[in-house]
Amino acid sequence: MKKLILTTVAALTIAANVSAQTGYDDTKHEVAIRYGIAPNSKWLNHVGVFSVAFGGCEYDNLNHTGSFSAEYFYHSKEKLGIGCVLAYGKNKGDFDYGLNDYGKIEASYYTFMPAVKFDYLRKENFGMYSKFALGVTMTSGTYKYNDGTTKDCTDYSLNFQASFIGIEAGSPYLRGFTELGIGEQGVLSIGIRYKF
Repeated sequence: MKKLILTTVAALTIAANVSAQTGYDDTKHEVAIRYGIAPNSKWLNHVGVFSVAFGGCEYDNLNHTGSFSAEYFYHSKEKLGIGCVLAYGKNKGDFDYGLNDYGKIEASYYTFMPAVKFDYLRKENFGMYSKFALGVTMTSGTYKYNDGTTKDCTDYSLNFQASFIGIEAGSPYLRGFTELGIGEQGVLSIGIRYKF
């Protein structure tokens, strides 16, 4: 009887360990791609924050592609991930410069941000988290004046992403997600994440 109890306890312990190792907690790395709407680069141009880089212009009819980004996180601890974010966005629009010069502006935004992610709910098929990233955006723009001349400008600025709530669902290894926050990855973003 004693051998049967010990064998049963050992079998249950092994089964529990195997189950834990094949679940979500077994993943240490994650990569994701996403698309976000209303990133910082869209709003900053509208209020003229980047106007110094682009000659003090006023912008009109700006169309922004949104933010396309990729990210990587390593989970050294169960609920804490450390990684980085790469983001890209583009603006096109009209500008006026002084009283008589008018033309088109095209600006691209390349962003690199170290980031931290806090998973406050980690389940096998569902999770909730918050994320913060802080880094640098390189803004590369081209003026195309109506007289046929062009002017290229490059500027670097501090940028960030604060995702207050993120929700992900799917398998332990492949999940869709959405985030709500503010920053260069957008106010609202959706994407897909792979964990391994």
